[in-house]
Order: sequence, then C-alpha cells, then structure tokens
Amino acid sequence: MSTTPSPAPAREVRILVLDDDVQGQAALRQILDSEGWRVRIVPDTRLLMTELKSGEWSLVIANMGVAGLNSPLFFTLKELSGVSVEEGARLRILYLVPEKGGSQLVSALEFARLPYVIRPFHLHDFLEKVSDLLVEIKAIEAPLRQVRHEFGEIRKKMRQTVRATSMFAPRDSFCYTEEEIAEYERSESEATKAKRNRPRTNLGDPGNR
Repeated sequence: MSTTPSPAPAREVRILVLDDDVQGQAALRQILDSEGWRVRIVPDTRLLMTELKSGEWSLVIANMGVAGLNSPLFFTLKELSGVSVEEGARLRILYLVPEKGGSQLVSALEFARLPYVIRPFHLHDFLEKVSDLLVEIKAIEAPLRQVRHEFGEIRKKMRQTVRATSMFAPRDSFCYTEEEIAEYERSESEATKAKRNRPRTNLGDPGNR
C-alpha cells in the first residue's frame, strides 16, 4: 500500500544585515520583520564574519559603505554569491550601496553581476529583490510582487518610515496603477493559498532577532 509522503517542513528565513546606520537599521528591521522573517543586524564586518560562520542564513544584506570593495569580507561574499543552486547554494547576498559616492561601487557590482540596491530605494523594489533571491534558493515559495496583504496599512507605515529616514525614495515615487494592484492581488492570492497548506514555523524568541 503506497502512502503519500508528507511535505517537507518550511525552511525558516533568516536574514543577516550589515549596516552601521542607526536609522537604516531600524527601517530594514521594520520591513523584514513585517514579512515574518528572522533578522539579525550587525554594525561591523568582524561580527558579520562571525555570524556567517556560526549560523545558517538565507540572505545577507551588506552595506557596501561598511564592507568596502577590497576587504576580505567582500571577497568572501562574492565567492558565496557565485555558488549555484545546483551546487547546493542555500545563501544569497544583496549588496546595499550608499547614495553618496556609490558610482564606483555600482560599476564594480555590475561588472561582477552581483545584485544590489541603492539608497534611497523604493520599498516595493527592495522587497521584490529580496524575495526573488529567497525564491532562487527555495527559502520561500513565491516572490513578493508588491508589498504584502494589508496593502493600505503597509503604505501608511511606508509613509511614516519615509518621514523618519532618508533610506527610501520620496513618497511621490510610490504610485501604483490599477494594473499593478490587480497583479499584486493575484500573486498574493496564490501565495496565500500555498501558505494554508504549509505548517507554521516557530520563529523563536523575538528578543534574539
């Protein structure tokens, strides 16, 4: 008698952030926490290297203003970025470029074909890049094509964040057409159906984030 195998338990999404900007740290934590992902923020490269060795992470978001182009950390992250899914990759890197003096960094990242975002960035663009990287290593099932289900509440939070920090692009940039909203609602409906059939994951003690 054959039995249907049980679905594999959902993988916990753990995101490690390198950023020494206090406002930027708070904004990143607010965004990533809102998705239910576990977040750890460190302010320097030494702590980031320690965390990389001691834990299993889904994504590293590295501020290139802290990491630098010629540091051992950057070469380590670049090497990790080059591991393919077929080779067993379980980690992806997103490079965060400061607004000022970022042209050299952008050129180097584009030459190496490494994913990056530039501050100030659009909230939904940032989330799409993050989620696409997580989908690539199968840490989540479907990409976030827009900011998640509570669309109006998230946009309200976004406006509050824009007032509090220069991390995001100006509020005038956040304009959505009816087609974009319809696309968002369709993708969210599919993601919600998939989540209903997936066991909930215990994210642990929030104090350890």
